[in-house]
Amino acid sequence: MSAHNVERPVSVHGIKNASGKKFRASWLLIGLGLTGVALLSATAGAILAVSLSSTPLKQSKLSPEEAAVFNQEKTISYKNLNLPQLSRPVNILVMGTKVLTSDLEEHEKPQENLGYHALVNSFKGLSDTMLLLRFDPENEKLTVLSIPRDTQARIEGHGVRKINEANYYGGPALAAETVSELMGGVPIDRYVRVNIQGVEKLIDALGGVTVYVPKDMKYQDDSQHLYINLKKGKQHLNGEKAVQFLRFRYDQFGDISRVQRQQTFMRALIEQALKPQTLLKIPDILGVVQSHIDTNLTLEELAALGGYAAQTKRSNVQMVLLPGEFSGDGRKQVSYWLPSKRRIEQIATQYFDHTPENASEYGESEEVDPTSLRIAIQDSTDNPEAVQTMVRYLKEAGYRRVYVSDRWQEPLKVSRIVAQMGDDGGAAALRAQLGFGEVLVESTGSLASDITIQLGEDWQQLENSDSERSGSR
Repeated sequence: MSAHNVERPVSVHGIKNASGKKFRASWLLIGLGLTGVALLSATAGAILAVSLSSTPLKQSKLSPEEAAVFNQEKTISYKNLNLPQLSRPVNILVMGTKVLTSDLEEHEKPQENLGYHALVNSFKGLSDTMLLLRFDPENEKLTVLSIPRDTQARIEGHGVRKINEANYYGGPALAAETVSELMGGVPIDRYVRVNIQGVEKLIDALGGVTVYVPKDMKYQDDSQHLYINLKKGKQHLNGEKAVQFLRFRYDQFGDISRVQRQQTFMRALIEQALKPQTLLKIPDILGVVQSHIDTNLTLEELAALGGYAAQTKRSNVQMVLLPGEFSGDGRKQVSYWLPSKRRIEQIATQYFDHTPENASEYGESEEVDPTSLRIAIQDSTDNPEAVQTMVRYLKEAGYRRVYVSDRWQEPLKVSRIVAQMGDDGGAAALRAQLGFGEVLVESTGSLASDITIQLGEDWQQLENSDSERSGSR
């Protein structure tokens, strides 16, 4: 796509253009070790519990003070067939790490000089990915909140820094404290840490994952022996290729673009993990869990998460981005993702059932008129008539803020109505108005929009109804 065709909003609702800024790689899905384990059936979870009954998953030792950071309230009960089930909503902080030999202390480095910065099976260091997951059996929802690694946050004892430093300074406990404070006191029950090696091995254990690569991806870094070479199009990726997809650095809006792109990967991985044949791969999955994941989840809790996730509908998986905007400090040129307190309160209330103590300072959220929503259209049909018909229909229906955004590269049969800012009510109202498409709560649409319509082949239903209205006049 040529530069003049790319939408580049300077500042819309707190989101600033990050084009040209250099952000370090954001491994949104490095934390999917938990997701891969959790998305097993109840039977798989029971087998997992039995198989690992003598093997602890916690690879780091927490002090009593650190352990107290996490909610100690009981999370499971035993009902059908005496299998563990979630007895309440559970919030889990997932962190992904990428540790190189160059990151280690001198006494920790391997004696052999490899001649390059090799990956190390470690959980220490910066957390390149931070996700806050909520398994909510009461509302039958699974929520994934993506927290950009450059988010500005106060880290106890270290002042205002990037949130990915919390794990480096104080491990999972300090990271959980920092995220909880950022979210206005949302309690965190458990943590999971996984490294990039674990992601590669987990995806191989699952049999790979089928995704649509939105563009050619080519990158070379001899210092890390990192070589990325992926072609545009739908393809089945093994662990090595999937990691290349996740580690690719050059996107329009830095880390935020990667969060968007990798959320599509997350949905694909969820669907892959839910396939019945996953049961046959449990032994391989267990090997990855034991050697590449650090967590304070118990075996019974893992089994309960697997049972719950296996019954979660695709439409009930909600993926949202921590609201904020890009900024530099003007002196040292430190780039931050500056969190929006007001909108974080809305996220905490809507998705985590938590109202911050000082929420009254920012006022209650007002009901929004659906026709005032900013609606972006991303065409996947390569048909100008489809876009024109959609724009005309929406404006005739009273939607006043409609614009055409970048083309959606993956061809779609079914249109997607993406609740970009988490407004599933507004997206559902728009779906009812159109009469086709599926509603998804995720952040893969236009950054400047409230709702993005990723237009698929079913747009012709709108064309037919549009023709019928014209003929009746």
